[in-house]
Amino acid sequence: MRARKFFRMSNSQDVFTDLLFNALLGFVSMFTIAFLLISEPSKSGKVDNKAEFLITVRWADNHPDDVDTIVEDPRGELLWFQNRDTGLMHLDRDDRGISGDRINIDGIEIANPINQETASIRSLVGGEYVVNILHYKANYAEPLLVSVKVEKLNPEVKLIYYGQHELNGTGEELTAVRFTLNAQGDSTGINRLQKSLLTLVTRKQAG
Repeated sequence: MRARKFFRMSNSQDVFTDLLFNALLGFVSMFTIAFLLISEPSKSGKVDNKAEFLITVRWADNHPDDVDTIVEDPRGELLWFQNRDTGLMHLDRDDRGISGDRINIDGIEIANPINQETASIRSLVGGEYVVNILHYKANYAEPLLVSVKVEKLNPEVKLIYYGQHELNGTGEELTAVRFTLNAQGDSTGINRLQKSLLTLVTRKQAG
């Protein structure tokens, strides 16, 4: 009698254990399937924001003049304020002097005094890069001093070029620097041979 009772109790416990185990197994299986079904975000529109080179163009703080940066890459693609992303290059900051250059701090709108444009090169593509500066809008007769800096960022920051240049009025464009990179991203040549990129921009727009 006791043996039968013990057998029934043991059998009931075994059934409950099996039921609990099967329920747990089912939950784990559903969780695994759900996790596998989570779709990976599409990579087709992914942009790698890692910069290999940084180009910085700067002029006096609080100055009202508008200076633009124009860069030509080895493929002949032009980066400027109307084409801020070529895939290889990106115009990170377009500064228009004091025009529209305002920031909001704690609900109070104030003028941003810093006049600086930055452009980044995202991949190590060999060839020549041409960096031009354009005096888009001048407000004074005096020359405007503009500094141009090119830095290699990886694996450590390395200065490729730094120079100061004078712009003398609306519409003046000059080549600040032309630098050549090899496939490893090392600079193999620097010069200041003048090349008008604004002419190329105009041709591209017309065509």
